[in-house]
Amino acid sequence: MHFDKTNGWHMTSLVLSTLIFAAVTQEVRIGGIFHQGDEEQVRAFKFAIQRVNEAAEEDPRLMKLDLDIRYTSGNSTVNTTDETCSQLARGINAFFGPSEGLDAFALRSVANLHRVPLINVDWGGLNDQAGDLTVNFFPTLTSGPFLGQAILDLAVELKWRKLVVVYEEDDALIRLSELLHHSANVKDAVTFSVSLMKMKSEQYRRVLKRVKFSGFNFVIIDCRRESVPHLLENMLELQMLAGQYHYVFTSLDLFSMDLERYSEGGARLAVFHLVDPNDEYSLEVMNIWRDSSTIGPFANGTEYQLAGISTQSALTHDAIHALSHALSALNVSRDVTVKPAPCDSSRKRSANGVSLYDSLKNVDFDGLTGRVNFTRGLRTPPNLHLSTMVEGGLAKRGSWNASYGIYMEPIDVNSTHNINRTLRVTTVLENPYVMLRETEDGTPLIGNDQYEGYCIDLIRNIAEIVNFDYEIHLVADGEYGIEIPETGEWNGMVGEIMRGEADLALAPLTISFVREEVIDFSKPYMYLGITILYRFPEPQNPGVFSFLNPLAFDVWMYVVMAYLAVSLTVFLLARFSPYEWYNSHPCNPEYDQVENQFNLLSCMWFAFGGLMQQGSELNPKAFSTRVLSGFWWFFSLILVSSYTANLAAFLTVERMVSPIQSADDLVKQTEIQYGTRKGGSTETFFKRSEIPTYSAMWQFMSNTPNVFSDTYRSGIERVLNNKDFAFLMESTMAEYTISKQCRNLTQIGGLLNSRGYGIGVPRGSPLRDEITSAILKLQEDDVLLRMKNKWWKQGNCVRDESSKEDANELGVENIGGIFIVLVAGLVIGILVAIAEFIWKSKQNAEIDRVSTAFYSSSVLHIHEVGVENIGGIFIVLVAGLVIGILVAIAEFIWKSKQNAEIDRKSLCGEMMAGLRFACKCHGKKKPRMFPETKYQSPFTTSNGQMIALSDNVHMK
Repeated sequence: MHFDKTNGWHMTSLVLSTLIFAAVTQEVRIGGIFHQGDEEQVRAFKFAIQRVNEAAEEDPRLMKLDLDIRYTSGNSTVNTTDETCSQLARGINAFFGPSEGLDAFALRSVANLHRVPLINVDWGGLNDQAGDLTVNFFPTLTSGPFLGQAILDLAVELKWRKLVVVYEEDDALIRLSELLHHSANVKDAVTFSVSLMKMKSEQYRRVLKRVKFSGFNFVIIDCRRESVPHLLENMLELQMLAGQYHYVFTSLDLFSMDLERYSEGGARLAVFHLVDPNDEYSLEVMNIWRDSSTIGPFANGTEYQLAGISTQSALTHDAIHALSHALSALNVSRDVTVKPAPCDSSRKRSANGVSLYDSLKNVDFDGLTGRVNFTRGLRTPPNLHLSTMVEGGLAKRGSWNASYGIYMEPIDVNSTHNINRTLRVTTVLENPYVMLRETEDGTPLIGNDQYEGYCIDLIRNIAEIVNFDYEIHLVADGEYGIEIPETGEWNGMVGEIMRGEADLALAPLTISFVREEVIDFSKPYMYLGITILYRFPEPQNPGVFSFLNPLAFDVWMYVVMAYLAVSLTVFLLARFSPYEWYNSHPCNPEYDQVENQFNLLSCMWFAFGGLMQQGSELNPKAFSTRVLSGFWWFFSLILVSSYTANLAAFLTVERMVSPIQSADDLVKQTEIQYGTRKGGSTETFFKRSEIPTYSAMWQFMSNTPNVFSDTYRSGIERVLNNKDFAFLMESTMAEYTISKQCRNLTQIGGLLNSRGYGIGVPRGSPLRDEITSAILKLQEDDVLLRMKNKWWKQGNCVRDESSKEDANELGVENIGGIFIVLVAGLVIGILVAIAEFIWKSKQNAEIDRVSTAFYSSSVLHIHEVGVENIGGIFIVLVAGLVIGILVAIAEFIWKSKQNAEIDRKSLCGEMMAGLRFACKCHGKKKPRMFPETKYQSPFTTSNGQMIALSDNVHMK
């Protein structure tokens, strides 16, 4: 093929022209409308377009962007309209401009009229008109601005209740609408309240003074970015950057400022921001931006360095990239170029504007300000990053999302932002935790050296581990901390922590739910519970009739009834049993009468002798009476043994008996009053308890205000001086008090609950985790145990326990009662003898002495033997009674059968005759039945035994 140079040149020119035209058609124009002096916004606009074009050179699918920048005064709609129309005459695919002001209104009207998308990046440009083609890249909730919801969630998380909003422009009330609505909807102003203070540029100092002297410690500041340095300088001069203040700035640009100058005072400052300074892509863009950032002066001439890109510039960067993505996606299906169309042109605009608007609403990518996408025409709020003030500036601490709310990241105890300043420690004097130290020569001490105690040793060890300095001061009101219902504020150490007047609360401070809602606590360094402190019971000597004490009163009554029942049963059995009847003249077998040794008085004497283990001259002959006697003697053996064993303890030992043994005993009685320390966690425990016993105790205490003590010391003194008062307090303090007053004080019962002492820190403070780690280390190394032994066991008193181990000698006051009983027995015996003598003399009858004694008493219910202890012997006795009765019946039937055979009578007739005699006979004799047997020698008894002849018996 022959190559023609002329034709080849023409062909090459044609191809180059085609490529150049194609390159020109792939470049679209963006019109920017800016206010005069808005150089940073213009710079961000150019910066973003430059980065998009650099990316388009590497990726042919991306569209290159050309810019057309115009400036307006901001107050003239005519000027803005003219500039906008001149841009349309050059062919504009989209506008980029402000969202507020007259120029924004004119720009928006022209853009909507000619169907050209308008891009906003600042708050306020909401799409609220039908047919509006405005796209705002500032995140917005469907219910309103998202920043107010984020700050509300943060305030709720940190348990803020009373805060003030200092704002510069009225738009702040819209930005914080969620916060203000929440405050208005809360019924109880004590729970959550918001105050408002407006300021102007020349009034910064005056408004800040109002905040300082009004007592607000939780402050939300809404101001322009340019005002932040001036505010911080005034706050520094007014000493309002100290640890008691908590600030939240609504400006999303504070993350881009160098705040190291303001981090030394310990103020708790929090800011939200859209740009994540820890993201690699964000760091890359921020570094490029920072290389050309400007330096601006403070009001006093001090310069500050912008640490990164502003939020508006970051939003501009994301908006231009989104436009590039939308144009590239639209260019696949159609030509996106726009022909010039002046405002006065009658030519119809193409549909590319509406298509580009729809394409913009469908973008979805990760930008500098987080995820860029849209929901129902509004940009979906991405994650808001939360940073707080640490040494050297701001550090990321958490995030916020419209779905899950606020999230606070755990504190890294190995972080370089650890404590490096002097902490203010508030405490209260309480032995042995914190005490004033005294020198031998009386030299006054100052600073931390003037204190000693368990808590002082504890903070010293923690400071060595965590590496910080501290200053100890006593809380002004001497209180631990409770909420005051009238104002909703807290007093004591908890109040100082909440107000930022102290960094640590070091004391026997109980960890409770209500306190945990307003401050944070470390892990407990000591576990304890509520106990009852009461006077040590005084020794009680046994009384004169203390020999009755070993058995309970009901046991004595049962013994008397058993004695009477056995006596009566022996009498009946002896009557019915034929074997208890004997021949009173054994030498004369044909004597026609038999006798029974058991009449009613002799039965009572027989039973009494068995009970006293002395026996009597009466011996049962029938098997039935012997069975009953055996059971009675067994009963007496166990009863007397139990009585004797318990009697020794009652007579020889001085007993320490307390009238109360538990909290239930306190509730059931009215003589002993009880109370606790006013304003402490113990009072709160009883106030909130739903356990019936504890709620009843609280009802008594609340109705008797004088039972509350201002301090533990006064409560202990009241117990020492009043035997009818019990003090409710923490067990560890009770143990220490008892170790010093062991002869006078004692602990009653066990623990009423379980709780712990912790070190209080402000909400969200990094100190909590570091102190907790230090406490765990001290526990593992047994340092806490050694510290407790040091302060609890030094100088212990020794309680005299000899009264519990050694027997005392018995005096008249111990056993004098038995002498009284003996004298009473003598008198009664003499009187009975006289009566018997007169009666028997009158009757000329044989005198038969019957000794009996009446024994009744009352006993004290002090370690006595009750029915539950020896009730078994009564069961054995009843069994003996039943067996004896059954055997007596058998003997009666058997003997009646023998007599019936002898008399040739029926068995029933013989039994009826025996029953009639047993029921009617009042004497000891009855006619004898002679059996028909062989002759028996008069020198033998009926059972064949030989008998001795008396002097008055003669053989015939």
